[in-house]
Amino acid sequence: MAFALDTHAAVRNLTAAGFAPEQAEAIVATVTRSDSELATRADLAAIKAELHAAIAAGERRVILANLAIAGLLFAALRVFG
Repeated sequence: MAFALDTHAAVRNLTAAGFAPEQAEAIVATVTRSDSELATRADLAAIKAELHAAIAAGERRVILANLAIAGLLFAALRVFG
């Protein structure tokens, strides 16, 4: 979840605490940039849905492959059995 940050106030607070203005600006820019790269609950829910769909598709492929193998084995038993 993104949070609101008064960047000007943050720079003022950091410079008041002894940081050089350039350092304060770099710190605030880094914090602001890193917040924009965080995943939200909605992002995670979308990824979860995609993973569930991919797993379900994989399970269907495995089931179909097993059915095909079983069919081939059954046919081979009828022919050679």
